[in-house]
Amino acid sequence: MKIVLASNSPRRRQLLTDLGLDYEIRLLEVDEAFPAHLRRAEVAEYLAERKAAAYVAGLAPDEVVLTADTIVCLGDDVLNKPADAAEATAMLTRLQGRAHDVFTGVCLRCGDGRQVVFSDRATVHFRALRPAEISHYIATARPFDKAGAYGAQDWLGMVGITRLEGSYFTVMGLPTHRVWEELERLGALPEERGNA
Repeated sequence: MKIVLASNSPRRRQLLTDLGLDYEIRLLEVDEAFPAHLRRAEVAEYLAERKAAAYVAGLAPDEVVLTADTIVCLGDDVLNKPADAAEATAMLTRLQGRAHDVFTGVCLRCGDGRQVVFSDRATVHFRALRPAEISHYIATARPFDKAGAYGAQDWLGMVGITRLEGSYFTVMGLPTHRVWEELERLGALPEERGNA
């Protein structure tokens, strides 16, 4: 099967490339609003499935579209992408010195109608950060496209994350171990790597 990556994230692109998978990128604008009653992992799965639904009409029977959404949760509060520097500062100030959960939801939707939706969770521990560190990171990295206003692979992740429980790749935005397993179940891996 042909894999279609429906994501503008350079991190997701790199992770699929590092898995050795061939894929095509297709991008559509999808509203990322979600119902207020959804909690934690439900939000990530809902958004991934919503994104995949936008691609159904354009999928060939031998294609599978991969959509994903990553959210950061502090308790039951969902910290999505910050709108500006002030919101990013507020988010990072709340996260510093505490543990929080990162959920990445994934939807694999096949052109033949099959679909699988799942999420993976990781817990991230941050040390206490100085205001100057937060300001420096926001000014230099401009993390406005990142849930929770940070990337684990960025400078702030390198100096701030003290411990991680779960998959590092889930925090980066794609639980590669689960994606591989589900692509194999769908028969979408190259034969020499899993579908023989």
